[in-house]
Amino acid sequence: MADEPRHDHAIERASTTDGLPVAPSMLPGLEAVAASRQSAPINRRVVAIAAVASAVAVIAALLAQALTALIGLITNAAFFGRLATDLVSPADHALGGWVVAVPVAGALVVGLMARFGSKAIRGHGIPEAMEQVLVNQSRIPARMIILKPLSAVISIGTGGPFGAEGPIIATGGALGSFVGQLIRITAEERKTLLAAGAAAGMAATFGSPVSAVLLAVELLLFEYRPRSVIPVALAAVTGTAVRIAFLGTSPAFQVIDIAQPPPTALFGYVLVGGLVGVASVAVTKAVYAVEDGFARLPIHWMWWPALGAIPVGLIGLVSPHTMGVGYDNIEHMVSGSLAGRALALLCAWKLVSWTLSLGSGTSGGTLAPLFTIGGGLGATVTAGIAALLPSLGMDPRIGALVGMAAMFAGASRALLASVVFAFEATRQPLGLLPLLGGCTAAYLVSCALMRHSIMTEKIARRGVRVPSEYAADHLAQVLVKDVALRAVVTLPASMPVAEARAFLASSRPGSGHQGFPLLGAGGELVGVLTRRDVLAPAAELGATLAALVTRPPLTVGPDESLRDAADLMVRERVGRLPVVAAGRLVGIVSRSDLLEAHGPRLRGETDRS
Repeated sequence: MADEPRHDHAIERASTTDGLPVAPSMLPGLEAVAASRQSAPINRRVVAIAAVASAVAVIAALLAQALTALIGLITNAAFFGRLATDLVSPADHALGGWVVAVPVAGALVVGLMARFGSKAIRGHGIPEAMEQVLVNQSRIPARMIILKPLSAVISIGTGGPFGAEGPIIATGGALGSFVGQLIRITAEERKTLLAAGAAAGMAATFGSPVSAVLLAVELLLFEYRPRSVIPVALAAVTGTAVRIAFLGTSPAFQVIDIAQPPPTALFGYVLVGGLVGVASVAVTKAVYAVEDGFARLPIHWMWWPALGAIPVGLIGLVSPHTMGVGYDNIEHMVSGSLAGRALALLCAWKLVSWTLSLGSGTSGGTLAPLFTIGGGLGATVTAGIAALLPSLGMDPRIGALVGMAAMFAGASRALLASVVFAFEATRQPLGLLPLLGGCTAAYLVSCALMRHSIMTEKIARRGVRVPSEYAADHLAQVLVKDVALRAVVTLPASMPVAEARAFLASSRPGSGHQGFPLLGAGGELVGVLTRRDVLAPAAELGATLAALVTRPPLTVGPDESLRDAADLMVRERVGRLPVVAAGRLVGIVSRSDLLEAHGPRLRGETDRS
């Protein structure tokens, strides 16, 4: 009679995974499998992608400078009738009541571009880029490199109350995606190039490389890994270098140096951040409420931007500084030269103008308007607290800085990017602590009161699930030896198929064994067969089980992680892997083991004992 099925109880926690005796013909396959499980943080491809990302960054940064110049050109031509590229505010125009027609004309052009060019140019660009990352392997159509920035230039240049940063970030991302589609790279590498282009565009606009990297991590990459962060960081540095070549090293917003806030003031700035966080929730809901209102109109969406531009022009008659990017407004409020009733009215009108225009589906950014609205609110609230409790030592200028960053942190959920951006754009190191406290409070309030951010609500409505947090991979932290070293039911490779079928038929019902490692005469692993393999009608009853093996044995070592095992199972389409140490079979890991390994994680999140 053939050998009986073997129950191997020799379970050792050996440290090596080599030495398994196999046939020479199987060595190439095993070497390929072992090579595929190399999980070094970086490799030569990372260096190559970083080089490509840096090249993309140069082009994206040049595009950012060109877009800024084009906005200035259209603004000067539309409001002042002159040819100049310097970025100016439309507020000093001499058009009188005719100024209402300028944003309406620009919005009409944007609507036509969206209708006959690409509908994707509508909005501020970042949600659309996020959607391509999540559902389309980071593939953005090449035409977006032209259509998105051109539509934004027309919209902002004709008085649209938007910032240039959103379209510039979207354009840089589209460029990175386009390059990633021209060369043979993986979807993950293409995502890295998309994020690198976006980060380079933001860094070239504001000279803020660190916050550009953080924004890419929080809103585009959805991960923090060396292989993605390194190319993005180098791209941000490159984009900043291009900006320095054009504009020098001065900060984006020139403000007066602020004084060291006393400890008592920090609690006040946290309170300001929390109140601004509530406002960020209201602003986000207002934008999408307006968008829903336009969706109910009985006219084609092509005409919505023109309708949304009418109040932009009318408000421009009352408050001219609401039109255009408004970077000068941010400088004035953080410097303290714009305060009191004038500041409150400006921010209120800016909120109405921007909400109606963005909700209509035109093209423009969100960062500058949110900074203006939040900065005005923060300065106003801080001034009120300072009047009531002067002993706290609160400064309305710091309140404006905290408010503008907290508004973006609450609306976008990009906490760290908001804190660091406000610092990099103003170069005010003494504001870092109030910024961290205020933005964290706004982030807390936003997460508690709102399910989706201003960036994710749109794509969430389309059924796209957006990651909301980034945690270490639990399976990567659990070793195979922690869950899979146990007695293994094996079958002799020389056993006839007929006897194997008889053994399976006599097995205890519910034993759960679906796969069986095959051992040779010397105890070497020959392969793994499943019940389906043994019971297959094509299997000859007189043949040995070894004859049914069609591939080299796939194994894992006890010191490999469950993530390595899971990836190998998916890649090779198998449901279990023998565990081999020092040439001996010491266990087996199955798909059910992978699921059960999450038990301690779930208990750690819920068990309060």
